[in-house]
This record gives sequence, structure tokens and C-alpha cells, in this order.
Amino acid sequence: MKTLITAVLLAAAASAFANEPTEKDAIAMAEKGAAFIKANGQDAFIKKIAAKDPEYLQGSLYVDIRDIKTGIVLAHPVNPSIVGKDLTDIPDANGKKYRREIIELAAKKGHGWVDYQYKNPTTGKIEPKTTYILRVGDVVLEAGIYKK
Repeated sequence: MKTLITAVLLAAAASAFANEPTEKDAIAMAEKGAAFIKANGQDAFIKKIAAKDPEYLQGSLYVDIRDIKTGIVLAHPVNPSIVGKDLTDIPDANGKKYRREIIELAAKKGHGWVDYQYKNPTTGKIEPKTTYILRVGDVVLEAGIYKK
């Protein structure tokens, strides 16, 4: 009986880890957003994000969108209070101006990864996060995962 309980607990733990989003998931979600913008336009994508479309909001993995020239957040499914704001020089919990790094990376290379601290919507805690940055015209799509 003890062996059966241990096996069930191990299977449950493995299943929980299997459901954590990966870097591949973040890239795929950002690329899906880029394809949507190219096919339907930026305004339609902003509406999808604002409406918390489940294609672009899956637990702790989501896409938000920022104007590359102004730094203004155009849509954010988890924290809509920051929409319309330029938070470029507001640091994370460790003092890193990661939004400035996001804009600079997008402008220079068009895509890549930025690490910082951010509130995880599933735990409510400030946690280490890495975000995939993808430039589409004059906007930046951001899809990140929390590091454990």
C-alpha cells in the first residue's frame, strides 16, 4: 500500500512539472501572436489580449504587447492597470530596468530573452522570470516563463 501511495504521489508530481510552461512554449506563443498581427492587424491582436483570449493567456504564460518607440504598454491580459503607461524606467524588485532592456533588444536584434523579477499571476509572488521578446513592426510581443 505504501508503495502504491508513493507511486501515485510521484506521478502527480511529474504531472505538475509537465504542465509548467517552457521556453519553447513562450516562443511559440509570441510567434503565434506575430502571425495573428500579420494576418489580422495590431488592433485586432490588442483586443484579443485585452479580452484575455485563452490562446494568449494560459496560467502563468501570456503575451503582452508594447510600443517599441514610446515604451507604452498597449495590452496586458494579467495587469490591465499598466495599459497606456510608459514604465520603461521603472525597475523590478532588484533594481533592474528590464523594460528598457526589452525595448533595446527588440530594436537591435528583433528577438531574444530578458531576465527579471515579476509577480507570478498563479502564485501571487515576485519570482525570477525570463521573457521572450519578439518585434513585429513597431511593437514588441513579450511572452515569459517563471523560473523555479
